[in-house]
Amino acid sequence: MTPQLWVIILCGATAMTLSLGIRASFGLFLGPISVDLAMSREAFAIALAAQNLLWGAVAPFAGAVADKHGPIKVCVLGGLVYAGGLLLASTGASVGVVQLGLTVVGIALGIAGFSVVLGAVGRAAPPEHRSLALGIASAGGSFGQFAIVPVSQAFVSSLGWSGALLALAAISFMIVPLAYGLGERKIVPGMQQTLGEAIREASSHRGFWLLTAGFFVCGFQVTFVAVHLPAFIADKGLPAWLGAASLSLIGLFNIAGTLLAGWLGGRYRKKYVLALLYLLRSLTFVLFLIAPVSEASVLVFGAALGFLWLGTVPLTSGLVAQIFGPAYMSMLYGVVFFSHQVGSFLGAWLGGRVFDATGSYDPIWWASVALGIAAALLHAPIADKPLARAPAPA
Repeated sequence: MTPQLWVIILCGATAMTLSLGIRASFGLFLGPISVDLAMSREAFAIALAAQNLLWGAVAPFAGAVADKHGPIKVCVLGGLVYAGGLLLASTGASVGVVQLGLTVVGIALGIAGFSVVLGAVGRAAPPEHRSLALGIASAGGSFGQFAIVPVSQAFVSSLGWSGALLALAAISFMIVPLAYGLGERKIVPGMQQTLGEAIREASSHRGFWLLTAGFFVCGFQVTFVAVHLPAFIADKGLPAWLGAASLSLIGLFNIAGTLLAGWLGGRYRKKYVLALLYLLRSLTFVLFLIAPVSEASVLVFGAALGFLWLGTVPLTSGLVAQIFGPAYMSMLYGVVFFSHQVGSFLGAWLGGRVFDATGSYDPIWWASVALGIAAALLHAPIADKPLARAPAPA
């Protein structure tokens, strides 16, 4: 891989470290905000659910702009909006203001998130290195969860939740200078489609919709865990530090897991690696549910789930580029990612809704098990060969 490609990968990975690391820490704010503002768990969960839904809804449009004009200006705007949303939420003026601020962060994640960053990396990387390059960039989000969640917990403990959000707003602003390392749009040789042609081609491909449906499951599972695991642990009478530690462990072990997934995707058929990953997630949930809940079981669960956490990202985005080519990767992956975020919306919201109604998270845990098995079955029939196209006229 060339030095220029490494600059793009590292700047993209660092931007993912900041944006996803901060986003992964929002579950730590559920308890203190609920107490201070008399906010129900469902009310907090619906704000994060709306955040995830907007993230997914914005991603295809931001990806289309980045595909056409390059990722730099798009990512700069995302960093500014991210900092602004956190700043608004930090004022703590009311429940509605906090909800609005957290929701605005979802727009920022759509503008400067996976679709734009991975599109830049995917276009810059040659096919033989693309899967690994996407894995390294995706691992930045995992490192963020490992590195920033404990920092967020320290901010909450020392500054209170409002001061912690203000500090995180300052950190998120660093996305702006990192955007300039993503490079300009690289023209992909061969047949040059229009945006409309790319959308019609993908929408007529059965595998595109199977991939989209499978990614819904990923969003449901990871967002339910990220938002509600700290509260689940506290409900079991375990210490508060364990919630942050478990989320941090997920991030730590997913650094290796995401890199391994990217490497495996370059050696084996990505759809089969994805199917195995979803099956292993379901098995991890089952073992966690049937084992007695303790500090040790929570930490083991965090490590095991972390190994499987974001490995879906380089594999799913890699399949999009493999089948349809990298020219409109940001936009097409953004469409697939929207399904992920619909799942995220339901995972965050239903977790709070079901708990408020039943006093238990068990129905959502078991739903996550069933969905993981379904996702594995959805990936098996995907036709993953690159589409043959006529070359562009000379």
